[in-house]
Amino acid sequence: MGKVLVVSNRKGGCGKSMTAASLGVGLAKQGKKVLLLDADSQNSLTVSLGITEPDKLPVTLATVMSHIISEIEFDPTDGIIRHAEGVDLMPSNNKLDGMEISLAPLIGRETVLRQYIEILKPLYEYILIDTAPKLDLLTINALAAADSIIIPVRPKFLDAKGLELLLKAVSQVKRQINPNLEISGILLTMVDTRANFTREVISTVESAYGSNIRIFSGHIPHSVRADESSAQGISIYSYDPRGKVAVAYESLVREVLNSA
Repeated sequence: MGKVLVVSNRKGGCGKSMTAASLGVGLAKQGKKVLLLDADSQNSLTVSLGITEPDKLPVTLATVMSHIISEIEFDPTDGIIRHAEGVDLMPSNNKLDGMEISLAPLIGRETVLRQYIEILKPLYEYILIDTAPKLDLLTINALAAADSIIIPVRPKFLDAKGLELLLKAVSQVKRQINPNLEISGILLTMVDTRANFTREVISTVESAYGSNIRIFSGHIPHSVRADESSAQGISIYSYDPRGKVAVAYESLVREVLNSA
């Protein structure tokens, strides 16, 4: 059965979708069968993997979740797109915006996504879920379905403060919905070690959380090459294979595999 990892943070602009894509492709490069699932209506993960017009897709995550809500039979693999770099993608588009309204009145609204993922788990070794930068019902659905969460954090003061709120939310989900949910680790992203303040924030995060939560040793450096690779619809490994971002994500892949 596949291991389900959520990549999540309540703050945007922390490299969340980049991390989901890079970790997924990195695991595929190691021979793992990987599904990337875009649970963010902004569809950044979908676009970063080369789907330029997601709103024209006939089947997306919103489609299958609607089928589950309406108890309509469907092929669980319908809509999954094979990326050239070896990962599968269940994309999202703007139809996911309306899912909050559909979920809100339901009994068991937190577990709709889990029902879909449970069907797919035998087909994959890893299922990675990218979430919106907020704690909405879709993000709660992702946490309810997950084995663990990876939290990308920029070494900025407000991002570090927001981390505490996210950890409280994860603790609540673990207590009330998914007792098996664990924190895989905090991943420091967009790191510029030349800045003194950056080093101070990293030290603060390590001091505050390092004794209880793993902080991945491979920090992801700041680089425009990461944004450029997303714009091209390919991974950082294909766009800049010897660059510092690719090397850092390869380190993350090793840490994730070693913790399995």
